Amino acid sequence: MRSVDEQLARVIAAAVRPAPVRVAISESQGLLCAEEVVAERALPGFDQAAVDGYAVRSVDVSGANANPVQLPVVGEIPAGSRQPRRLQPGQAVRVATGAPLPTLADAVVPLGYTDGHHAKVTVNRSVPSAGFVRRTGEDVQTGDVAVRRGSSIGAAQVGLLAAVGRNKVLVHPRPRVSVISLGEELVDVDRTPGQGQVYDVNSYALAAAARDAGAEVSRVGIMSADPRRLREVVEGRLLLSEIVVIAGGVGGSIGDEVKAALAELGDMDVTRIAMHPGSAQGFGRLGPDAVPTFLLPANPMSALVVFEVLVRPLIRAALGKKNPYRRAVSARLLSPLSSTKGRRGFLRGQLLRDADNGEYLVQPLGTSGAHLLASLAEANCLIMVEEDVTEVSVGEEVLVSFLAQRG
Repeated sequence: MRSVDEQLARVIAAAVRPAPVRVAISESQGLLCAEEVVAERALPGFDQAAVDGYAVRSVDVSGANANPVQLPVVGEIPAGSRQPRRLQPGQAVRVATGAPLPTLADAVVPLGYTDGHHAKVTVNRSVPSAGFVRRTGEDVQTGDVAVRRGSSIGAAQVGLLAAVGRNKVLVHPRPRVSVISLGEELVDVDRTPGQGQVYDVNSYALAAAARDAGAEVSRVGIMSADPRRLREVVEGRLLLSEIVVIAGGVGGSIGDEVKAALAELGDMDVTRIAMHPGSAQGFGRLGPDAVPTFLLPANPMSALVVFEVLVRPLIRAALGKKNPYRRAVSARLLSPLSSTKGRRGFLRGQLLRDADNGEYLVQPLGTSGAHLLASLAEANCLIMVEEDVTEVSVGEEVLVSFLAQRG
């Protein structure tokens, strides 16, 4: 029986990052930047007012704290104005936030420091030079790197790309994942199951999990285990995918049929991994491009756990993430739990935090059955129990791995 760590090492070694592509910045969120984005112009591109107020020479209002200063208002500059203006000594120009400063002005007096008049303004407080002004290049200078290669592009990075005038950016694209469900007993959710039939849960749940991990997902849906047909479909998906996930292809006679069907496409290693749930599984690199391909258990609960432990890290590695694993913390157990000897347990739990001391606490959920999908829906973490541990008592510390945030 192979250890989880050994299997995970095999999987991560198969990670292939898709070639970078150039996309619109609106499509880049969540991806890794694949280039150094150098600013071709300063940001801001001109001295501009940081607040609504009056553009002045700071020297003209330097004594306003002791004695209010009156200045004639010789004009108004709205945001977006392209008309150059020049300020003379002892004058003020009313400006809106973002408006370009007139020549000679080196400060802006906020409206709240004045009486707000339009013809002659009384200034009650002084402002220093550069006060309430966004200086040219204060944010980014020409030639600065605005977004670095390898940076994860979030809302701020998208905004910065727009601010420096980039409408497209080179990124590492999402890996394409194809999800297939096998089983003669399966029907799609738009049909009513007959005697002995069940809904296809896996293709929907695993496709959602892959999408949550950051992949571009193609849910192929239900497939027959007919060797020729299965081989044709998988061969086609290998040309369109960086990762292929087949649920229901291990165990029993169907497992032998699936392995035989895929033999012409490459070596599929079907074995038992020292974990529970989901011990029986398969992994191989198929097709001319050696595409990582997984065989997962038919049980949806087990399939999702195996996906979380082994497939998700591969997707994150293919995205170029430096750390492809979920965050893990130590938590104190609120109820006792049991684990299978010789296998690493990945058990459902609800992670809480003590309001008084900030300590993490975890409540096991549905540990009595590997098939209980509803308890996984309630879980926000997996409790990891090492292979040599069979019983964990209340109050003991366990390592827990975060799942996707809920609510």
